[in-house]
Amino acid sequence: MKLSMRRDGKETSPAGDSTVEQYGRDAVPLDDPQKSRWERSWPTIACGAGLFSDGYLNGVIGQVNTILKKLYGKAYTSSPAQSNVTAITFAGTVIGQLFFGYVSDHYSRKWALMASTIILIIFAALSAGSYGAGGNLGGMFAALTAWRFLLGIGIGGEYPAGSVACAESTGELKSGHRNRWFIMFTNVQIDAGFILSTLVPMILVLICSENHLRLVWRLSLGLGVIPPLSLLYLRLKLQEPEEFKRETMKNTRTPWMLVLKFYWLRLAVVSLIWFIYDFSAYSFGLYSTQWISIILGDDTALWKSFGWGTLVNAFNLPGAIAGAYISDWIGPRRALYTFVFLQGCVGFLMAGLYGILDTKANVGGFVVIYGIFLSLGEAGPGDNIGLVASKTSATAIRGQYYAIAAACGKIGAFVGTYVFPIIQKNAPGGADSTRGGQDPFFVSSSLCLFSAALAYFMLPHIGQDTITTEDVKFREYLESKGWDTRQMGSKEFQMRSDSSVDVMAGEKAVEPAEK
Repeated sequence: MKLSMRRDGKETSPAGDSTVEQYGRDAVPLDDPQKSRWERSWPTIACGAGLFSDGYLNGVIGQVNTILKKLYGKAYTSSPAQSNVTAITFAGTVIGQLFFGYVSDHYSRKWALMASTIILIIFAALSAGSYGAGGNLGGMFAALTAWRFLLGIGIGGEYPAGSVACAESTGELKSGHRNRWFIMFTNVQIDAGFILSTLVPMILVLICSENHLRLVWRLSLGLGVIPPLSLLYLRLKLQEPEEFKRETMKNTRTPWMLVLKFYWLRLAVVSLIWFIYDFSAYSFGLYSTQWISIILGDDTALWKSFGWGTLVNAFNLPGAIAGAYISDWIGPRRALYTFVFLQGCVGFLMAGLYGILDTKANVGGFVVIYGIFLSLGEAGPGDNIGLVASKTSATAIRGQYYAIAAACGKIGAFVGTYVFPIIQKNAPGGADSTRGGQDPFFVSSSLCLFSAALAYFMLPHIGQDTITTEDVKFREYLESKGWDTRQMGSKEFQMRSDSSVDVMAGEKAVEPAEK
């Protein structure tokens, strides 16, 4: 349903099938035709594209981890650094998501985004320059771990500040194209980052050779400075999204009890689906290079194992791009449960054939089936879980709602990076056995089917105008509970607000409300 704004403060559909009070939202439509296509599009690009850093900086540590093991042997593998360097970024990301979620709702989407961008630039550079006093290896591992944690805080800020602002900016785009624009500059960016996170180390190994791997891992981390640096100017020019200006609660106290009563179940479902998706996606992404190395054997050149890893990650991109269009055609909810169900089916197939595929001769078949498994995941929850999280809550609390759901996802990723090796280690025959490869697919595929059931039965329908209609429903709910919605919006919008709460409260004092 296409909504348009009237000057009397009401919102109507062209067909006249609904009229909804907008309590002071006297403004032009979000998709203002007076703006050029570029004027309506570039805020979406500037807000969302920073998630490329998430894909690259989280993905590249898998290759760096492989190089560090090759360089430093037991000094690295017998220290806590092996697991900490890989997983600590997720802990920082959770803190960053929750902190910047609050900041983006209560202060500014733009400046929360700018702060996270600067953090990314600084700590990506420091990670590349990690050094222990006097050349001490333990000190270098500790420094790398610390910088990766702080880097994670910056990555976390990209979610509630960048993705939420991106979703709100899509309201200014043409109806029927909004979901694909959001996905193209959020999840597709993450996937592109993951591809380069294996491609760049592969190229660097070819250039520098395996005799200079110290330079390779430092350059691989240091090049992560470029993506956020390239967005700094565009983000400096950003204005707050129109939806945020109309609906923000930064000038009043948020009625948390009412928010929880209205959204707790929906938030729990979205968070659980995101937890399950990241549990599998990030774990498979980080350990794919190691699995391929095991299949290829110890005598295989490092650049070849990175090359196969690049091919595996490349399978994410077709699924993500195709899923972006499908999300507009059939809706995010239907796309999510359809593709995650298919992913679970392919995962069980992968587990069943693992004994055949787990050979050097059949590594091509392994990569293709595994790639299809990943591609379906991207077309389903990969593309749509962020879209669902950003469009199933009101603008006033969207940053925090999204941050909690995304933080649950990163906790899933954090848990997965620890649990996957344990699953493999405890498999009959150990991590290098056939069961050691099968069991992660059995676990992941079962969780995929569970996610499909959650999405099918528990998620609401999400249309092109869901952001606007969700704000309407939230305002109506607050009004029904006696909360004065004239407090919402920027100072400019508060001055033009026309809440009926006071009248409603007066009527209730005279006579009981009708049942």
